[in-house]
Amino acid sequence: QALDIKPDFHEALTNKGGALINLGRYEEALVAYDQALVIKPDFCLALLVKGLALDELGYYEEAIAAYDLALDIKPDYQAALNNKGIALGNLGRYEEAIAVYDQAINIQPTVPNPYHGKACCYGLQGDVEQALIWLQKAIGLAPEKYREMAKTDRDFDAVRDDPRFQAMLTD
Repeated sequence: QALDIKPDFHEALTNKGGALINLGRYEEALVAYDQALVIKPDFCLALLVKGLALDELGYYEEAIAAYDLALDIKPDYQAALNNKGIALGNLGRYEEAIAVYDQAINIQPTVPNPYHGKACCYGLQGDVEQALIWLQKAIGLAPEKYREMAKTDRDFDAVRDDPRFQAMLTD
């Protein structure tokens, strides 16, 4: 209804895209984000969530490009850095992902997502020590969430049997 009144309301288009993502309608969400970006090309939130939709569709390179556009506008956009790390990890580009997560940590050291992302990258590479170090940091910042996630996260399959990993899940 808001768009019927004001068709160039870029925030409403972005919110429409978010609703479509919640419904699993990623292609339609991309249309809404693109419409918002035609109206306001430097709208970082629309670029961020466009990247999320692309990531969900498996278009990881395109998602990275959307995050990079947001970072060109706002270099300290921690959420864009974190999501770029996820997309890089989905491509198996773990060292690049870790470097991006480090940037995100430097910007906001109290946000647990990039610590978890680093732990996942190390877990996928079978580096038990580093996976445990970074997972512990994520758990230290948000214990309930990251303990629960680690219990089923396949990124930790290579470290799952380590007694230290098991202890982290119950401490």
